[in-house]
Amino acid sequence: MKPPEFFNFATDILDGWARTHPQGLGLWCVDGVSGAERKFTFSELARLSAQAANVFRAHGVRRGDRVLIMLPRIWQWWVVMLGLTRLGAVPIPATLQLMPRDVAYRLETARIRAVLTNAEGMVKVDGFDGLRLATCPTPPGWVDFNSAIASAPADFAGEPTRADDPGIIYFTSATTGEPKMVLHTQASYGLAHRVTGELWLDCKPGDIHWNVSDLGWAKAAWSSFFGPWHMGACVFAVDIHGKFDPGHTLDLLSRFPITTWCVPPTALRLIVRQDLARWNFPHLRHCVTAGEPLNPEIMKLWKSATGHDLYEGYGQTESVILIGNYRSLNPVVQPGSMGRPTPGYQLALLDEELREVPAGREGEIAVRVAPDRPLGLFREYWLSPAETAAQFQAGWYLTRDRAVRDAGGYFWFIGRTDDVIKSSGYRIGPFEVESVLLEHPAVLEAAVVGQPDPVRGQIVKAFVILRPEAAAGDELKHELQQYCKHAAAPYKYPREIEFVRELPKTISGKTRRVELRNRPVPAAGAAI
Repeated sequence: MKPPEFFNFATDILDGWARTHPQGLGLWCVDGVSGAERKFTFSELARLSAQAANVFRAHGVRRGDRVLIMLPRIWQWWVVMLGLTRLGAVPIPATLQLMPRDVAYRLETARIRAVLTNAEGMVKVDGFDGLRLATCPTPPGWVDFNSAIASAPADFAGEPTRADDPGIIYFTSATTGEPKMVLHTQASYGLAHRVTGELWLDCKPGDIHWNVSDLGWAKAAWSSFFGPWHMGACVFAVDIHGKFDPGHTLDLLSRFPITTWCVPPTALRLIVRQDLARWNFPHLRHCVTAGEPLNPEIMKLWKSATGHDLYEGYGQTESVILIGNYRSLNPVVQPGSMGRPTPGYQLALLDEELREVPAGREGEIAVRVAPDRPLGLFREYWLSPAETAAQFQAGWYLTRDRAVRDAGGYFWFIGRTDDVIKSSGYRIGPFEVESVLLEHPAVLEAAVVGQPDPVRGQIVKAFVILRPEAAAGDELKHELQQYCKHAAAPYKYPREIEFVRELPKTISGKTRRVELRNRPVPAAGAAI
């Protein structure tokens, strides 16, 4: 896909639906506690986002300025995202789970011009002398966004944005070190996510699409913003207060006319432990998952209970969907496979010398960027040229993820480059061992890492969270080891197992294996 000279998602896509389907439902927001609902047509979203653009411009925000957005799943998030895009400013979505230190890091590193948040986020913005707006009653020094937008003009006139202008920045959810700033242009996300909405989400006008993921992560851009609205679908959002509740999620999925559903693996692992026979989903037709690999056992449990496949997809904060199981192209889902490359992207698996490896061999997933760079990849790690250069080498974008491709062209995830375990000459991907452990009825969650060993180089160690009815002890450790020996190759079984109450996670929900690798060995007899 070659971008045009000028592009703006708000004016070219959202306003297009407002012209052709002015009464089409574009956004449906539900309060997860009170049950209160608010619906917006595409014409209403176009008007409100023009008002939002005028609010920011009236308070001094200009094209290229960066604006931090920390909001729950309320309508203002979508309106502000559209308004900033329309203005040519650069939204930086962030989760309300951030601590004050995390917020301060983002404010300084990204040279933030303005912040928009709610009462929960206001207390985390300390020492910031830029523009501060909130969606709640405001103290001195803050602007009441709701009042400001209500009185703002409904017409916005601005210069068109170029396709290669800065469009959005996401801070990566790093497993090591401080997060980097991933800079996308107006087109590299806003235009390129057409493939995400059409092929992976399988959205169409009239669909009601629900993405369960937090708005602070790139998954929201994929599945709560660009993807479904490219296709004229309605974005469904529930402002869920407190911790994720799998039963409540299934209640909502059953009660509302959701047709397409996107749910991360971390949520699915809890959902499939419910008695799924209690619910039925009469409107649901398509389910997708991404964010981290999904264990085949979870996919089988969901399919057995509901009759629906889970169409897995693969991409990064730095990209749109690169690999996927696509209903329209590959109707047969291979449980555990990421799928096949997205049309328009040349993917390969490379060895350490950046040479392509054949089918059946493990390698690093890479995207060809020379001689022509495909639309859908980030422009750079902003203000980090060395890190950008490290990811683009010899005409490839290197993902740092490892996989195997089978003879049918399907990709099978192995692990992050740093997570692959090298034991007695074997290379072992933690994901495969974790998937086997999850098949055991005593296991609720598992994470596998390599531990130094003087003979083998590394051994496989598993950290296991048990289901409530299971009893930790040496007998169960032995049982799990034997189970792994028979369900996978014997050399992959965990020679050490530690029972834990929780696993360290990034605030986006991914397991921090680096912390597990560096965790001190527990004292003998230590209780979990």
